[in-house]
Amino acid sequence: MRTSAPVDNKAAAASHGRITGAVWIALALVYVVWGSTYLGIRIVVETMPPFLSAGARFITAGLLLAAAVAWRYGPAALKATRAQLGSAVLVGLLLILGGNGLVVLAETSVPSGLAALLVAAVPMWLVVLRASTGDRPPLRTLGGVLIGLAGLAVLTSPGLSGTVRLSGVLLVVVASVLWSLGSFSASKLPLPGNPFAGSAYQMLVGGVGGVVVGLLRGEHRGLDPAAFSTASWLALGYLVLFGSLVAFTAYVWLLQAAPLSLVATYAYVNPVVAVALGALILGEALTWPIVVGGAIVVAAVGVIVSTERKK
Repeated sequence: MRTSAPVDNKAAAASHGRITGAVWIALALVYVVWGSTYLGIRIVVETMPPFLSAGARFITAGLLLAAAVAWRYGPAALKATRAQLGSAVLVGLLLILGGNGLVVLAETSVPSGLAALLVAAVPMWLVVLRASTGDRPPLRTLGGVLIGLAGLAVLTSPGLSGTVRLSGVLLVVVASVLWSLGSFSASKLPLPGNPFAGSAYQMLVGGVGGVVVGLLRGEHRGLDPAAFSTASWLALGYLVLFGSLVAFTAYVWLLQAAPLSLVATYAYVNPVVAVALGALILGEALTWPIVVGGAIVVAAVGVIVSTERKK
């Protein structure tokens, strides 16, 4: 974790007119690791219950992150007001329990690559949320949203045709909306001053919420940890250490050290990585709705990101 001032980092990058090697390394981590989390989730839920495993993942990651914050910045960095904690609870429930939890549940029946492409629509939903609060996005941004919606229509066709469970597809769509709502709320609500501390609280709240939902769904009944595969255990560990800690830390650092226009490219690189890994490692079929619909959604996200970064 790095504590240098954001303004100094960006000014230094601008003065040299180039992006440093550290930035490219951090960006590669976000590209590959976050893109691979969909594969990891799919492997976890092959033998582990969805909400209980997701809850365990984020409780563990949240505790590790909180410990790292206390060690690096001092225990005072974990302090937060009641309003900040309340905001962290709301955002954590929307992002971790709603956004991530529903994706984990959906991946028990939906290919990881398809899930990633559906989640790639998050920038579109953010534009819709902004517009609903009175903001007026540029026409090109709105055009990107319309194109993206057309791509989503193509992506949902596997569910309509019966080749993939429609309920799973709809779960991912709802998850992406909840993730967008959580991201939008995070930009409006008072959160802990240290972004890592805030994320630790969000992970803990979302993780506890996942465990509660898992218990309510009866995922603990007849649970036999001995039946969990080695691959699922390794994938869960990967999600905790790399998906929730390494890549997240790299992302937060990038927000300080690199141009936002460059950081935002993860939104349309992650799904491509996820589709490729799903096809190569799990043998997921690249059907025409996934290829065509995915290409449309990724192109739409590219239009939205490129337009927004010029504002």
